[in-house]
Amino acid sequence: MNNTPTTHFLLVGLSHYPKLQPLLFAMFLLIYLLAFVGNILIAIVISSDSRLHTPMYFFLINLSILDICCTTAAIPKMLQILVVEEKSISYSGCILQLYLFTAALSTELILLTVMAYDRYVAICFPLRYNTIMNRTACACGAGAAWILGSVNSMTHTCLILKLTFKEQKIIDHFFCEIPPVLKLAKSNTYVNDVVIVASDVLLGMICFILTVISYTYIISTIMKIRSADKKKKAFSTCASHLTVVTLFYGGVIYTYVRPAFSNYLEADKVVSALYAIASPVLNPIIYSLRNKEVINAIKKTVAKNTSAQRV
Repeated sequence: MNNTPTTHFLLVGLSHYPKLQPLLFAMFLLIYLLAFVGNILIAIVISSDSRLHTPMYFFLINLSILDICCTTAAIPKMLQILVVEEKSISYSGCILQLYLFTAALSTELILLTVMAYDRYVAICFPLRYNTIMNRTACACGAGAAWILGSVNSMTHTCLILKLTFKEQKIIDHFFCEIPPVLKLAKSNTYVNDVVIVASDVLLGMICFILTVISYTYIISTIMKIRSADKKKKAFSTCASHLTVVTLFYGGVIYTYVRPAFSNYLEADKVVSALYAIASPVLNPIIYSLRNKEVINAIKKTVAKNTSAQRV
């Protein structure tokens, strides 16, 4: 029996398409830069404009930071394996990537639920909004999301560290994520599978149900508003968040809630790209283009910087 310790993995990534490597590199580099710059811009604009110092935008800054963490954990290594012949990633590098990506994913799942509750309070209890969503409540909500996301990721990572892997350590994916890494395990993954299901229920399904409940009350309340203008304004404040939630949950449910025996690796890569790459790029666009306050704040920041340069 071979007990040689695992030192590295091979990431297949998108190497099945060698002629497309330069194009894919340019495309993913552009996507990463757009995601990074877009989320940094959102954070700077919100921080610099006192009118945006509200609970909703406080959570949006946290979401932007998570999107930066998510793309930075996955894309740089993917860009590297697109341009070099050596497609390996060290064992420690793979584990670190898996931990960071899973932590960002778990935290974002909880944060989106907290943001749904924020919108519920804003629409259903507007007169009590500032009292309920005070600074302490916001800090506790964001803090709980970060802590629970990190603990969830640490649990999965520690269990994976106990596994032994097959001699042929080829990950048919473009970064280290829990499902493709578990497929390489030589030892029994029963405990890992049980913890994944428990995580799906305790985090994924509960967060999903709470989000659905929040939006059920939100939509019910909005439909009772008689004024068409007020109804439109209420819908617009929730539309951005609802769009982001739909994109995010679609990818996560497909990858993590499916039965463990499912094996659609090519489809997994595409779906992973949705929440690892596409969502972090789309989130700043969705929140800025559909939000007049953010657009006005961006215009104000640009105008301020332009006038400062002229002086």
